[in-house]
Amino acid sequence: MKVVLTGGTGFLGSALAESLARDGHDVIAISRHAGGTYKGVRHVTMPGGFAEVDGADAVVNLAGAGIADSRWTPARKAVLRSSRINVTKAVVDACSGAAVKPKVLLSGSAVGIYGSSLDERFDESSPSGHDFLAQLCADWENAARAAEPLGVRVVLIRTGLVLGPNGGLLKKMAPPFKMFVGGPVGSGRQWMSWVHLDDWIGMMRLAISNAAIRGPMNIVSPSPVTNRDFSHALGRSLHRPSMMPLPEFAVRLMFGEMADGALLASQRVEPTVAEAAGYTFKYRNVQDALDSIYS
Repeated sequence: MKVVLTGGTGFLGSALAESLARDGHDVIAISRHAGGTYKGVRHVTMPGGFAEVDGADAVVNLAGAGIADSRWTPARKAVLRSSRINVTKAVVDACSGAAVKPKVLLSGSAVGIYGSSLDERFDESSPSGHDFLAQLCADWENAARAAEPLGVRVVLIRTGLVLGPNGGLLKKMAPPFKMFVGGPVGSGRQWMSWVHLDDWIGMMRLAISNAAIRGPMNIVSPSPVTNRDFSHALGRSLHRPSMMPLPEFAVRLMFGEMADGALLASQRVEPTVAEAAGYTFKYRNVQDALDSIYS
């Protein structure tokens, strides 16, 4: 199988690319970096690399600047939008121009599309929210849907908080715990829809192979937890206390709009599509997932 990825050098993209390459698939990562082959993944530079979409069995579009890397200034918001939507449009254009069109396009999104609620449960049929992140995700998904009239099956990958070594949520959240100053963020009541990296890869591969899956797909564990419970579980895995909460006013002071849009946001999300397709989770319990990373 030939699989072409954008965002293939990031935390998630590289893990998926290497998993596919280990199983003998032809994996090509399109990026702005120099070409070459690393861990079985062939890297090509954009824009010329988009020609690889022709004849691909699957295209996985994960490109996008980090949501929580810096404050959401107007300039940063523009980067967050352009790095996602412009690349997605380029991918769809490549699909349109391909003599042999890909069978499936998996295009990135996030559970942030649902907005924030302490009480609601969200599944793939839930409406979009109205804040900046929700609108960004909705526009990102709409850009990908433009491949559907071309005869390409489109799966919209609504990723939750991915737990894995060397990146993702834990790269930012674990250091304070290791320095004995970790604890809940804000009230700690907000829901965190997490997923272990192994299960993220598993569900992505399911979406590639299962022709019945199309449209939105939540990539999360079936067992979301509150931020307070997550903090306690992380403390136990690291053998550190989790008694130093970061007050909401301090979060807002440090991060501005991003505080409410991402850090204090609450999403209790269910992986309805994945479970209906028969996916078996390796990690359903957050303590088991964290222990597997830090044991």
